[in-house]
Amino acid sequence: MMPISGVSTGAVQPLTTAEKVLGASKVQKPEEEAQGRQLKPVMDEYVPEEPQEPSGRYWMGRDEDGQPKLYFDDPERAADAPRQPEDAPEAEEPKQAGQGAKGPEGKKDKDEVWEGNTDKVDREIEKLKKKQQELEQRLGTETGEAKIKELERQLAQVEQELKQKDNETYRRQHTTVRQLS
Repeated sequence: MMPISGVSTGAVQPLTTAEKVLGASKVQKPEEEAQGRQLKPVMDEYVPEEPQEPSGRYWMGRDEDGQPKLYFDDPERAADAPRQPEDAPEAEEPKQAGQGAKGPEGKKDKDEVWEGNTDKVDREIEKLKKKQQELEQRLGTETGEAKIKELERQLAQVEQELKQKDNETYRRQHTTVRQLS
């Protein structure tokens, strides 16, 4: 390592000398730049679009009350066709299979009834609880050390599975839903 006192200071030049060598270019200041050119005011411009042909697109929106609403751009409905008033009976409109929402209004069938069924999930949980009780009984009567460890492992596995399945979130996710009418 070389001490700092041994470093040559001949390579360092004073600032005035460096300016003379480089030709000292003039630095333009922001005030001069702003005075040199005038800025045009930036304005938005409205460009009207022609009405597009319906494409069968669904999108989420909000109704006049601020509630979420599903809209549908029906390609079978002509763009210039008159819309029915909201209080008009829906029997005049042809119903399509599997269509829960009607047109851009997002109306649903008034006689549509759905049923949720959790019987399958309940049976599954009941089966796990019975298995847990059976394993606990066998564990209480078992004397062999290897068999006890195996039963404890099985019991821990069943308890973990019960913990995952015996809650409302699991029931909701695995509910069978069907339309009644």
